[in-house]
Amino acid sequence: MSVRRLCLAMLSAGDATGYEIRKESTSGCFSYFEDASYGSIYPALAKLEADGLVTMREEKLPGKPARKVYSITQAGRAALLDMLQEELPPDIFRSPFLLVAMCAKQAGGLAIRRALDQQIEQTRLKLNQLSELRSRVPDTAANKGMLWSIGYGIDCMTRKIEYLEANRTELETIADGEAVQETSPPVIQTPLAAEYAGPDQRSEFHAC
Repeated sequence: MSVRRLCLAMLSAGDATGYEIRKESTSGCFSYFEDASYGSIYPALAKLEADGLVTMREEKLPGKPARKVYSITQAGRAALLDMLQEELPPDIFRSPFLLVAMCAKQAGGLAIRRALDQQIEQTRLKLNQLSELRSRVPDTAANKGMLWSIGYGIDCMTRKIEYLEANRTELETIADGEAVQETSPPVIQTPLAAEYAGPDQRSEFHAC
């Protein structure tokens, strides 16, 4: 459902080719909203067309293959409205960087400094992309929601960079081995194990 909703949302702003939808949903500004892989876009568009929610027309180009252009129908707009009323699942956040940060003592100073530099550089790149996108979106009533969403992303990226730069020394110190060293890894007891396991069968997780 999420990929269908994403395609309909994009087409509600204007007609687009399958290539444009795929590019925007996997590496463009719409890639921030849903987990849409390259292989999921065209099947979703085909199903939307079969359901009468979008139409497809072929436009011939001189010396090039015809391109398929998709348009949303009135039924598609109604379906999108219904989808937008649905209860949303929690946002999903995963970060390989935070795994390295959690294991800073094991990773060592060189790896941590490299990871921090890379994280800041990548975040600055995304911040610049969002700022450039905001400069291209006209400030009209129809675009208020888009501008608000872009502003949210810019604020998140800005605060992330500020935190990384303000606190990198602490993480580097941990990685360099100057922090207090435990004689054994800290033990985290999982909640389910504590509730259901016997006193001699409780599961333990050793953090990095």
